[in-house]
Amino acid sequence: MIERGIIMKLLLRALCAYLAGLLLVGGLLFLPAGTLFWGNAWLFCALLFVPMLILGAVLYIKAPELLEKRLNAREKQTDQKKVVAGSGLLFFAAFVSAGLDFRFGLTAVPDWLVTAASVILLLSYAMYAEVMRENAYLSRTVEVQEGQKVVDTGLYGVIRHPMYAATVFLFLSIPLILGSWIAFVIFLGYPAAIVVRIRNEEEVLRVGLDGYETYTKRVRWRLIPFVW
Repeated sequence: MIERGIIMKLLLRALCAYLAGLLLVGGLLFLPAGTLFWGNAWLFCALLFVPMLILGAVLYIKAPELLEKRLNAREKQTDQKKVVAGSGLLFFAAFVSAGLDFRFGLTAVPDWLVTAASVILLLSYAMYAEVMRENAYLSRTVEVQEGQKVVDTGLYGVIRHPMYAATVFLFLSIPLILGSWIAFVIFLGYPAAIVVRIRNEEEVLRVGLDGYETYTKRVRWRLIPFVW
């Protein structure tokens, strides 16, 4: 359990991370767009950051230990550091491209697809929240924690990495909500980065987590059933 004396520090840390993310994403979108009058960008920010705030509040109240793990983003594995750095560059390029795309009217996504992508993003968020409910060992870094056990119930009984599956659907919906096919093409690099991350993570888990090898034989699919 987290001591009461550091609960407020955790809250402050979480709020700072939330505001920093909001300002960063807003800057990457609206500055290249050259205007604040971009409805798709405001829609995306609302869809992303309102559920994020709600989820963070729930974690803070009910599972502060898990919230603390989610705030820890410092990778120790060299391969994972490269994946995180590459993903960061990908996101930077995609958001800036979406802003420039809107500014110069280069491409357009039909309204029905924007709506469908918005629904997919919210469903992906719900899937992400369910994964966190099932797995108390979730961390943003690749590691085996003290006392960690294999989780094989719920979504983990269908695929081995439901959290990554949720993020793939979530992130691929983002450029469609923003109305940019250029950004969508850039975001296609994200699933490739996740494949690299999963392969490395499974090597770590096979060595350090008892029962994981048996689990991989029972649950064949890593990310998408009947695909991979």
